[in-house]
Amino acid sequence: MAEHKTILLVEDNPQDEKLILRTLNRINLANEVFVVRDGQQALDYLFREGDFAGRAGGNPTVVMLDINLPRVSGLEVLERLRQDHRTHMLPIVILTSSDEEQDRVKSYQEGANSFVRKPLDFAEFAETVAQLGIYWLAVNQGPKVEA
Repeated sequence: MAEHKTILLVEDNPQDEKLILRTLNRINLANEVFVVRDGQQALDYLFREGDFAGRAGGNPTVVMLDINLPRVSGLEVLERLRQDHRTHMLPIVILTSSDEEQDRVKSYQEGANSFVRKPLDFAEFAETVAQLGIYWLAVNQGPKVEA
């Protein structure tokens, strides 16, 4: 039986969201991509709180997390996920437009599995997302992450 592969995309930019979803759909690796648009929604989704209190199913295969998010920043989300036993091993890719060295360093210090800068060029951005999807959903063999 094939494993159910899912992505949690945490992205507040509608254009980036649309391109990421279109690219992931094109490569057809994920059974589902769930989108939340701020850091608090990401935490609520993963910890089954707030609007997601009754959410069924397990944790996603990978989280693609922007840094600059409303309400709770991506770095704060990352820190909280790494501190909780339910999510401390969940693969998290920082996918951001930030080119700040401090953001890259802080992301890895807080336990990010990868830090990827969003290319400004549309075609490069799509290719980067496709490569991320292929790697994290088809190549990488992560641990079973409990829900």
